[in-house]
Amino acid sequence: MTARYKHVIWDWNGTLLNDIELCVDVLNGLLAKRGRAPLSEQDYRNNFGFPVVHFYDYLGFDTDKDSFDRISREFIDDYQARCFEECKLHTEAAQVLTDLAQLGMSHSVLSAAKQDALNESIHHFGIRDHFWGLMGADNIYAEGKVAQGHHWIEQLHWQPDEIVLIGDTLHDFEVAEAIGTHCILMTHGHHTTERLASSGAPVVHSLRELVQLLRSS
Repeated sequence: MTARYKHVIWDWNGTLLNDIELCVDVLNGLLAKRGRAPLSEQDYRNNFGFPVVHFYDYLGFDTDKDSFDRISREFIDDYQARCFEECKLHTEAAQVLTDLAQLGMSHSVLSAAKQDALNESIHHFGIRDHFWGLMGADNIYAEGKVAQGHHWIEQLHWQPDEIVLIGDTLHDFEVAEAIGTHCILMTHGHHTTERLASSGAPVVHSLRELVQLLRSS
């Protein structure tokens, strides 16, 4: 059996990597240092978005350029120091990559994570061999994903209509729209089901459900 799509572009954080709990805990550490109340996971998923600076504004951080740079570096330093110990891939992630490959789909990653951190993470979690390429950011501010997406899709062998981008935020839907691919959104990540559903894109609740959807496409 062959599937409708030839290539899958995966988001990383929240989509394949289950890092929500760590992100909330790191943010709460930054908030506590500044005497602010902690953030719940639900509040995070209701309000987190891109550009990230707007979310930091929502949390009450002083986000003039120097402060945003300092806050971003604090977040990244703590996150990276703890990620490999505290985060895991979402259930069946490696098997799902294999299953979709057997349906004729190749894989790559497009992430707002900095390129070197993305490379290290994918290798650490033992799934590098599944991917044609890894496309990360050139900054620590989670910026530039649309431009990176345009650059990456120009290097692939397929037409945008043969590609599906799988992510966990409304920004992933925006990226897919900008680069002309299809999009499927996962509810186990950084945005709530309700926010994702507002995009009109197909929404699934697990990677296994994703395989079922792609098999039937």
